[in-house]
Amino acid sequence: MKEINLFDTIAAIATPLGQGGIGIVRLSGKEALAIADEIFTAKDGVKPSRYKSHTVHYGWIAKNQKSKIKNQKLEIIDEVLLTVMRAPRSYTKEDIVEISCHGGIVVLREILDLALVKGARPAQRGEFTKRAFLNGRIDLSRAEAVLDIINAKTCYALENSIKQLRGDLSKEVRQLKDKLIEAIALLEANIDFSEEDIAPAEAQKVNSDILFIKNKIDKLLDSAVHGKILREGLSAVILGRANTGKSSLLNALLKEERVIVSPVAGTTRDAVEEILDLQGIPLKIADTAGIIEPKDLIEQEALKRTRRYFDKADLVLLVFDSGARLTAEDRLLIKKAKAKTTIVVLNKSDLRPRIEEAEIKRHFDCLVKVSSLKRKGLKELEQAIVRSVWEGKLEASDELIVSNVRHIQALKKAKEALSRAQESLRSKLSIEFIAEDLRFCRESLSLIIGESAGEDVLDKIFSQFCIGK
Repeated sequence: MKEINLFDTIAAIATPLGQGGIGIVRLSGKEALAIADEIFTAKDGVKPSRYKSHTVHYGWIAKNQKSKIKNQKLEIIDEVLLTVMRAPRSYTKEDIVEISCHGGIVVLREILDLALVKGARPAQRGEFTKRAFLNGRIDLSRAEAVLDIINAKTCYALENSIKQLRGDLSKEVRQLKDKLIEAIALLEANIDFSEEDIAPAEAQKVNSDILFIKNKIDKLLDSAVHGKILREGLSAVILGRANTGKSSLLNALLKEERVIVSPVAGTTRDAVEEILDLQGIPLKIADTAGIIEPKDLIEQEALKRTRRYFDKADLVLLVFDSGARLTAEDRLLIKKAKAKTTIVVLNKSDLRPRIEEAEIKRHFDCLVKVSSLKRKGLKELEQAIVRSVWEGKLEASDELIVSNVRHIQALKKAKEALSRAQESLRSKLSIEFIAEDLRFCRESLSLIIGESAGEDVLDKIFSQFCIGK
C-alpha cells in the first residue's frame, strides 16, 4: 500500500460494480459533510452539514449545486438517499456520508467522480477499516474479522467471524497478556536482588501462570485445524471405478443435475469440481473419471487430473457398486485410498447386495450405504463427513475457532517463548532470561490485536480488502 495521508477525506464505491437495485458511494473524513453540501440537493432544501447524526435524507445528486445562472435546472445525476454519521459515532470514528443511489456502473462512477472533483481523494484498499483501526474503534483482529465476514463461505464460518468481530479473541488475548504482566512484574521485582535465587513460592506462582497461559494457547491452536477448514474449505474427491455412480452421488449431494449421468461406463472423462455448504463446512468436492487403465491420450490426461485431485484431497469418498462384486480395479483403489482419510460409500444400495462388505470393512472404519438414484442414505453420508472433520466434537461450534494464519503464527511463537521460560525456570537460570521470554510472549500476543504491528503488516492485511471497505 502506498503512503497515504490519513487526514484526507476519502471516497469510494462501497458496493460491487455491476447492475443492481442499489449502489453506495461512501465518504469519510473532516470534509465529508462539506463535499455533501456541494453535490446533494435535499427536497426540503436543508444542507447535509446541518443534519443530525444517523439520519437519512431524500434528494438528488447534481453537478451544478451553486450555479449563479438564474432558473437554471439542476444537472441531476440520480435520485438518492443520503445518510449522515457524525464522528465519533461512525465506522471510522470520522464524519461519514453514504449516498445510496441506483446500482448502475455509470451512475456510481458519476457520483464518485463528482465527490473527487469537490475535494475527496480515492480511498485505497481497506482504508475505511484501516482508519477504524488507527482511530481506536476496533483492534486488528476485529478488523481482520470484517474481511472474514465478507469472505465467509458458510453460515458456520460467518458465525465464527462474528465472534471475532465482537471481540471474543481480543478479550482472550488481553486476559493472557494481563496474566503475563503479573508474572513479569513478579520477576522484575526480584531482578534488583539478582544475587539471590527467586523464592520457591514465587517460582511456583510464575510456573503456574506459565502453565495456565500455555494451556489456553494450546486450546486456541487446537482449533486451528478446524479454522483452516472454515476459511479454505475441505477438499474432497469422489473416487471409484467406472459406472459405480460417482456422478449421480455428486448430483445427489448438490441437489441438482450438475454432472451428466449415463449407464455407459466412462461418461465422465474429466474432473468436475463444485463447492457446497455441508452443515456449515465448505466442502470442495470433485467427481473424477473412473479410469484405471487409460486407452488413449484423452484418458491419460483424465487419469493425471484424477491423481492430482486425489493427492491434494483432505477426504476421499470411495464409491463401490453394492450390486456388483469387487473387481481388481476396486481392490487397487482400496490399496490407494488407505493412505487418506476415507469414507466408503456403497452406492446403489437399493439393489440386491453382492459386494464383499466384510472385506471392505477390514480396511476402512467408516462405511455408508446410499442410493443416489432414490436419494437414500445421503443424510448419513453428510453426518459421516462432518464427523470426519470435527472428530465427533460438534460442540466445537460453541467455542472460538482460530482461522487466521497470522494469528496462528503469533500463537505458536508465544507458545515457544513460554516453553523456553519454563525450561529456564526449571534449570534455575537467571531471572532476566525468564522475564525476557515472557516479554517476547507478550509481544507475540500483542501482534494479534495490533498493539505492536508494523506498517508493513498493516499494509499486507488491508491490501486484501476491497476498496470500499
